[in-house]
Amino acid sequence: MPNSKCLQKSEPLWKEWDQKAQKNGLRHQVNAVNGDCYVGQWKDNMKHGKGTQIWKKKGAIYEGDWKFGKRDGYGTLSNPDQEKGKYRKVYSGWWKDDKKSGYGIQFFGPKEYYEGEWCGDQRSGWGRMYYSNGDIYEGQWLKDKPNGEGMLRLKNGNRYEGYWQRGMKNGSGRFFHLDHGQLFEGFWVDDVAKCGTMIDFGRDEAPEPTQFPIPKVGSTHQGPVATPRETENSTSPQPPTHTQAHPAWPGLAQPSPAREQTRFCFQSGHPHGDWQRPRQIALPESAAPHKVGSTPQDGGLGLPCSPIQPLTASLQIEILDPNGVLEEALAMFKKTEEDED
Repeated sequence: MPNSKCLQKSEPLWKEWDQKAQKNGLRHQVNAVNGDCYVGQWKDNMKHGKGTQIWKKKGAIYEGDWKFGKRDGYGTLSNPDQEKGKYRKVYSGWWKDDKKSGYGIQFFGPKEYYEGEWCGDQRSGWGRMYYSNGDIYEGQWLKDKPNGEGMLRLKNGNRYEGYWQRGMKNGSGRFFHLDHGQLFEGFWVDDVAKCGTMIDFGRDEAPEPTQFPIPKVGSTHQGPVATPRETENSTSPQPPTHTQAHPAWPGLAQPSPAREQTRFCFQSGHPHGDWQRPRQIALPESAAPHKVGSTPQDGGLGLPCSPIQPLTASLQIEILDPNGVLEEALAMFKKTEEDED
């Protein structure tokens, strides 16, 4: 019985030709139908390895790493400069899946550029931005905007240190007004300071300091000139502030230390801090109608001296003794004199 042999099927010629046409390794130049040009390494008919791509429509050039037809690795992107007639570098850094990812430098203009981290063609992570007006921002970024902790240093030297959100000051932070020698620390909402405190900071070294320093909380200085109050060296006792009522004088109206319009004149010889209710108080005839700015005589009662208008004796007693303590004491003294007579 004769033996029959099966003939082997041959591959179509187009497959053989296509396999020979597959681009692998280094090719000098490959032109696309749209006019783009690539020079570099290939693998399985895809750009893979080192290569240079030129886009005809925009004239941009990319030089760097490729992976399976996409920019992946370190590379530089440049655009043509029509004025100077040469290429201007736009981005230099790392790429992934044809997008900027990792550390890189983006040039937005001659004096404006960003250096830092990228993710998906957007500034994300830590980075430093140099603006064309001279300002510098250094800190965290998210979705191409400052977000998180960061510092903005202005051209004039002032700076903000604090939190950011969506490219605006949001949260706690400090603003250094170094040109005026002041420091503001507070809370911001959408670039607007809502609350905080302002203190002097480097006022002696400031080029344009404020006219007057900021008084400290609890300071003995008052007024715009900040003249010290003579409380320790004074021979006459000072009345307590209007915010605290003295136990011996519950109804005594006290002047405000910040806006004192009426001065109190007391008889010399009273010990400092020893405020005791007098048992008997006499009002001499010589001290009855005191003039503005006058001082009490020996044995007389110290009455307020107003720089605004003269006060009668009865009105002065009402100011000093709105609850009638002095008036009651005077009535008792007159009654005692009548009994003695």
